[in-house]
Amino acid sequence: MRELGAQARRAARRMASAETGAKNAALQAIADALLEDAARLAGENRRDLEAGRQRGLDAALLDRLELTDARIEAMAEGLRQVAALPDPVGAISGLDYRPSGIQVGRMRVPLGVIGIIYESRPNVTADAAALCLKSGNACILRGGSEALHSNQAIARCIDRGLQAAGLPAAAVQVVATSDRAAVGELLKMEDSVDVIVPRGGKGLIERIMKESRIPVIKHLHGVCHTYIDDQADIDKALRVAYNAKTQRYGTCNTMETLLVAEGIAERVLPPLADMYREAGVELRGCARTRRILADIEAATEADWDEEYLAPILSIRVVEDLDRAMDHIERHGSRHTDVIVTENLGRARRFLREVDSSSVMVNASSRFADGFEYGLGAEIGISTDKLHARGPVGLEGLTTQKFIVLGDGHIRE
Repeated sequence: MRELGAQARRAARRMASAETGAKNAALQAIADALLEDAARLAGENRRDLEAGRQRGLDAALLDRLELTDARIEAMAEGLRQVAALPDPVGAISGLDYRPSGIQVGRMRVPLGVIGIIYESRPNVTADAAALCLKSGNACILRGGSEALHSNQAIARCIDRGLQAAGLPAAAVQVVATSDRAAVGELLKMEDSVDVIVPRGGKGLIERIMKESRIPVIKHLHGVCHTYIDDQADIDKALRVAYNAKTQRYGTCNTMETLLVAEGIAERVLPPLADMYREAGVELRGCARTRRILADIEAATEADWDEEYLAPILSIRVVEDLDRAMDHIERHGSRHTDVIVTENLGRARRFLREVDSSSVMVNASSRFADGFEYGLGAEIGISTDKLHARGPVGLEGLTTQKFIVLGDGHIRE
């Protein structure tokens, strides 16, 4: 691991000055290599799937692990999409003259070496490599042991693409061991690694937060809310609340708690409950909710803090906007929260006062990802407040430094 870190640090210096054309050429070459090696990738992935079945991995984990032809094609297409994005590195902003005559501005530059620790999905190997490469960083990727053969096969394609473009092979290094000690060592390599990005379950992220000596860009969990205001359009409310829960269950931007103003609850909850039941969603409600929907389970206090990642939804009827925001403040995870309302003043209050990385008006929380935000792709979602917040794309993998332009100026 120490040798990987030293190699990554040397590669980062070269990547910081790499031309956009070379980075794009590498991305295109990696995409070509993935498609050319699709049969071999599928074969290595079958080894991981078989090992996973023998270890008793559940169906959901096996699904995330599998590399179908369509997913291999999607990896290649994702690389081409990142190649088409503007290069953030070297962009200068705010350049202005000071009274002394100097010009002061800011230049966007790479973070340096990024360590990414993730589980299950081998497509993350290609996505992470693409974003780090395009943003001028070097990266050390440590995937889960369940995807070891798949990740190494993808790593060989990345290596071919980097060499074809004349970029250092050490710009993207995929850890070749399943030994958990490698993660612990990576988290202590502050002399080589500038930032850690974890992607995985709550247990993994809690471990990294506890052990890392290096700054971490992360979110722990996604307890996302939709609040239906008593001045909401009923049709909009039904569409948004239904989509936010059922479009996909196992994602961090899926709604887990529905808040409904008491003045509109009797009009929206019965039709919504019918829609959810038809989709197979289990409903759990507060006492006021159960007076309207008598056949649903009672919500416990623990339900308000739960990220289900499953077809389960907790529902609370609240007096008004203030009580809804109080609930979000107390139980939310700072990820994504939504208001459905036609009252512009209330919408503005919600946008201003709810302290989450994404806050929405009359739109499903499922939009909270890098692709939908126009970032092309994302390395993850950050609920931190420093450096990056929300979906972390190319710009989130860079920082800024001050630049000063003078012509022999001296300070008097």
